[in-house]
Amino acid sequence: MELIHTCYRIGDIDRSVAFYEALGFEELRRVPIREEAINVFMGLPGDGARLELTYNHGVDSYELGTGYNHIAVTVADLDATLERLAGAGIAPEKPPYSLREGGSRLCFVRDPDGYRIELIERG
Repeated sequence: MELIHTCYRIGDIDRSVAFYEALGFEELRRVPIREEAINVFMGLPGDGARLELTYNHGVDSYELGTGYNHIAVTVADLDATLERLAGAGIAPEKPPYSLREGGSRLCFVRDPDGYRIELIERG
């Protein structure tokens, strides 16, 4: 496995991008998620998109604790990983899916405290 990015929710894209750029991050890309949200991927120079900022349309603030969304890790075989996790009593929130045709398969599990972990199949 490899930890690939951290994601949390933001209330204002421009304000957040400006803040992270001031820290030395670069905006790498923006990805719309249907009509629901926009993901802004940020990274330090030469390191890739390690920070995903999610802006949900119509939401301008979050209480600390609800702004956190998930961490994501890659797995070589999502079905085998889920089978192994099931043996430990860990079930996905819902069956694996892709966000778009031909996209990577993914699903989410929760840790004992309820934090979400995104499993993304490499491929």
